[in-house]
This record gives sequence, C-alpha cells and structure tokens, in this order.
Amino acid sequence: MFAIGIIAASMAAVAYGVSTVLRALAARRVAVEQREDGKPVLDGSASPSVSSTFTTIADPAFILGTVMQVTGFAGGAVAARFLPLFLAQSIVSANLVVTALLGTLLLRINLHTRDWVAIWLVVLSLFLLGVSSAPGANDTAPMSFHWGLLLVTLALCALSIAGVYLGGKWAAAIGGAGAGLLFGIIACGVRVLNGLNPFDLATILTDPAAWSIAIAGAVSFYVQTVALQVGAVNGVTALVVFGETAAPSLIGVTFLGDSAHPGLGWLAVVGFVGAAIGALLVAWYGSGDPDHFGEAPPERGGWRRGREPTPDEHPSDTS
Repeated sequence: MFAIGIIAASMAAVAYGVSTVLRALAARRVAVEQREDGKPVLDGSASPSVSSTFTTIADPAFILGTVMQVTGFAGGAVAARFLPLFLAQSIVSANLVVTALLGTLLLRINLHTRDWVAIWLVVLSLFLLGVSSAPGANDTAPMSFHWGLLLVTLALCALSIAGVYLGGKWAAAIGGAGAGLLFGIIACGVRVLNGLNPFDLATILTDPAAWSIAIAGAVSFYVQTVALQVGAVNGVTALVVFGETAAPSLIGVTFLGDSAHPGLGWLAVVGFVGAAIGALLVAWYGSGDPDHFGEAPPERGGWRRGREPTPDEHPSDTS
C-alpha cells in the first residue's frame, strides 16, 4: 500500500502541474481575446470580473486542464489514504517543478538561475522529507475533528473568495494561499472520511468530512483560477504548494499520528523547512503581474526581484 501511495502521489504531481499551466494558458488567451474585442482587461491593478472568470472556464485549454485536475485529485486522494500526510502532500507539491518546466514551453516564461535554485531546493527538501517518513497512517479521527474541519473550510472559503475580489494587488497571493490551504483540507478530509472501508454511501454522505471535501474542492478550484488571471503562474503555484503541504502536514502530525522514522525526526524538520523556504522564494521571485500580452519588460536576473528598466523609466540612458 505504501508503494501504491507513492505512485498515486507522483501521478497527482504531474497532473496538477499540467492542469495549472493549461488553465493559465486559458486565462492568457481570454485576456488577449478581450483586448482584441475592445473589452476591459486585467492590467495587474484591476480586479477580475466574474464574467471574465467564467469565460476562462469555458476555454478548451481550461476544460482539458480541469480533466487533469480531476486526475490529480484522484491520485492525491489515494495517496492521502495510504501515506502520512506530510509525505503525500510533499510529493504532490512537486507539481511546482512540472508547472515551471511546462511554463517555459507553453507560456514562454523565462526562468533565471535564482528560480531554478529555489525550485530545486523544494525538490531536494521533499526528497529528504520522503526519506525520513515512516510508513503507516492512522485514518480515523473523532467526530469533533470532522466537524471542526468543516467549520475551518467554510471560514477559509469566505476569506479566499473575498480576498481574490477585494484584495487588490494581493489578490493573486490570497487566491494562491487560500487554494493551497483548501487543497490541504481536501487531503485531510479524504484521510479521515468514514464509509470507505467497508464502503457505505450513507455514511459517506452524512460525514462532515465529505462536505468539507466537496466545498473545499469547488472553491479552491475557483479561487486558483482567479489567481491565475491576476498573478504570475509560478508565484501562484508556489503559494498553492506551500499551503497544501504545510497545513495537512501539521494536522497529520498533531492529530492523526503521522511520524518520521525513529531518529530521523530532525531530517523531516529540515526537509519541511527547506520545502517551505523554497516555495516562498519561488513565490517571491514569481510574484509579478501576469504578462498575458507579452509586453512587460523581462524579469531582472540575479537575486534582486523586479523587472529590467525601460527607456521611458530612464530617459537619460537613451540620450
């Protein structure tokens, strides 16, 4: 079962990465079409409209991305049942690498050395976390945990939806972090869901954890879509990765008995901290506005964040 969980989590990582890039591609295509039609478009400071979001959802690339998202959900659900949450979510979060690689091809995103360093910091940290994790997972929790999960889900959904429409320049960050935390709740809900073994549909439908999975799934998908409209794909994905890894990992260790191999707890801590730092660095360096039209100046290299100055910003340089 441990090996099945590893394979399922790896499948989820690939599927989620492909899904993110396809949905970002759909957001770009819709933005271009709207500008060509003379409609208002997002310029990094405007808030997205509900209609633009649903137009993005109807794009063929987005629909294919949705299919991949469902595939990733299935793989992540299997992994959450068979692996400690901090291991399952850490493997799934490798979708950051898939997103970065595909983004260079389909979205023409230029990655600097600093970006690759941060991305591989995440990958190597996740490897350390995997090496340190002990097989075996407790898939039961008291009913109070199930109800608490539902209450947290409702609160996060409200904050995430409000944040992506009212957060201004922070909308993408709020959407990415909110989607990540909600993805993490899905993993926790699947982990403790009653009625799976033996299968009992009535038990599943009456379990608050099932309601949490359904609500968190729908809202996380929506707010991540809005975040991809108004934020850079790698920055949004890194925040999703951090949220979906950190929250369930801490919950698994605190409430569900997840643990590391004896004597390797320090390695799990190093891996977790390294993955968090790497994800935040990717988010920091990739937190610029979305360049839907290919007109923004290129990102500055080195370790300082920002874009290269244009002649208009330094007119004296052109004299």
